[in-house]
Amino acid sequence: MNLDISSDTPQDLAAPAKALPTIKVACSNCNLRELCMPIGFNPEDLHRLDEVVEKRRKIKQGEKLFGTGDVFKSLYAIRTGFFKTCVSTEDGREQVTGFQMAGEIMGLDGIVSDHHNCSAIALEDAEVCVMPFADVEDLSREFPVLQRHVHKIMSREIVRENGVMMLLGNMRAEERLAAFLLNLVQRLHARGFSQSELTLRMTREEIGSYLGMKLETVSRTFSKFSDEGIIEVKQRYVKILNPDALKKIFNAQTCA
Repeated sequence: MNLDISSDTPQDLAAPAKALPTIKVACSNCNLRELCMPIGFNPEDLHRLDEVVEKRRKIKQGEKLFGTGDVFKSLYAIRTGFFKTCVSTEDGREQVTGFQMAGEIMGLDGIVSDHHNCSAIALEDAEVCVMPFADVEDLSREFPVLQRHVHKIMSREIVRENGVMMLLGNMRAEERLAAFLLNLVQRLHARGFSQSELTLRMTREEIGSYLGMKLETVSRTFSKFSDEGIIEVKQRYVKILNPDALKKIFNAQTCA
């Protein structure tokens, strides 16, 4: 999940690479191309881009798209579903490092060392478009607009990392959860979903792992927001009743 409060949407995914069906897909016919592909491609350029997308892969809930240490070969554009990325600590605990959704690109972590340094796990059944990185690089040389787009995606990852550091280092529990919810609904809204209602694909424990909060603190903060009439919560369904109050909580530190 990007903490840049002006971003993207949610869904769930997972996948083992075995015997899963693969389908050839065309970017030129995809209704998500404006989210994951650069603006400025004409129809002819888009057909060239179709050649880069090797296949579409289906991922089952709970399965890995890729794992820590796997050889890096491709980038993955999420077509449907919601993922989490995570790393394992030395004592075997899982640390969630992000949540990704339809229209976002995954796999950039592998560029630096040619191996993935995290695992990507589907939170629900999903589909991804597989783009071999060597082909992306070749086409980027021919189309500067694609190269700039890849650079923007990489830059956004750096901004996200900075946002996470600020979140974990300086914010109170209420500020962390407010930032998380605001980001999530904005990302969903960018994909045509409600600006005030969402279904959480991740568990409260996973939210806590990402936000650096204990499970009890996450539950208590949800209850606090609910009691104050800021949100309505029914299991994984969340409705934001007072977005201005959430923004005020998130901006409290900035305004102090």
